Amino acid sequence: MDWCISSLLWYFIPLCFLVHIVCFIFGDADFTLLRASLTGHRPETKLKGLVVWVTGASSGIGEELAYQLARCGSRLILSARREDQLKRVKRQCLENSSLKDEEILVLSLDLLDRKSHMEKAKTAIEYFGHIDVLINNGGRSQRSLCLETRVEVYQALMELNFLGTVSLTKEVLPHMTQRGKGSIVTVSSVVGLAGAPLATGYSASKHALQGFFNSLRTELTDFPNILISMVCPGPVQSQIVDNAFTEELSKPVATVGSQEHKMPTSRCVRLMLVGIANDVKEMWIAQQPFLLFYYAWQYAPTVAWAMTNLLGRKRVQNFKAGLDADSAYFTKPKTS
Repeated sequence: MDWCISSLLWYFIPLCFLVHIVCFIFGDADFTLLRASLTGHRPETKLKGLVVWVTGASSGIGEELAYQLARCGSRLILSARREDQLKRVKRQCLENSSLKDEEILVLSLDLLDRKSHMEKAKTAIEYFGHIDVLINNGGRSQRSLCLETRVEVYQALMELNFLGTVSLTKEVLPHMTQRGKGSIVTVSSVVGLAGAPLATGYSASKHALQGFFNSLRTELTDFPNILISMVCPGPVQSQIVDNAFTEELSKPVATVGSQEHKMPTSRCVRLMLVGIANDVKEMWIAQQPFLLFYYAWQYAPTVAWAMTNLLGRKRVQNFKAGLDADSAYFTKPKTS
């Protein structure tokens, strides 16, 4: 009997290791999230009928979240500064789902106007009677070198990405603790876990979010039914580069390179919804070689520093050559 068990283990352990290696090579998320996508709850079941408030819902990941949540049957609160774009997103949701007009609330919101957040949260809660899920997705990125960037840009990034998100969360969290349940999902980034050139301020704001919400999670141990989840995507096809801060507040990005090498927004959002449906506390969502970067920083930081220096140098070269910075991992920069 002992010999049989030993023989089974001899074959089973290498097989498991091989399966994990294959999943890692071809996967586009961490093992916990991939496992949930294969064997966990489906968003169509778990999120149906829930009230979900999405910030930054007028474009990119936020817009795609609205579409997929609508198809799941979630009731929606869509927020961003551009109300006309929110109304466009609402029309698309209604056309491609079974939701009724009154099941989607368009609520304009400026994360920088923190004095308005209490009233906005009150309006959102009163409209549906409660909020089940808050998805903090609003914010802006950065494409500029530190030596060329004005301090005002760093201040704007922290005000918007960090303090704006914290402010809105503080208005919704008491409602969830009173109910004893809810989910607060915040879109961070791979640069919220590790640094990257051209994004010193953006990375700092995302590191701040990671620190805040990881600490908040430990404060809420008396509320086991409140989920604090962090989403850390790698490069995703969206308008985030178009709207990024540069070295000056009013200066737009000069050149937006090709986005085709990045993860499709629809896949990123699908994995996010899987994570929310299965109470995943932190989600790493990225294609290779970016996924390797997450694991290197987690388990082999010395190796990760070598990778960062190598790829970071190429990223800066591509930026100076007028290419999309993230394409540094796939193409050589043009010099003329």
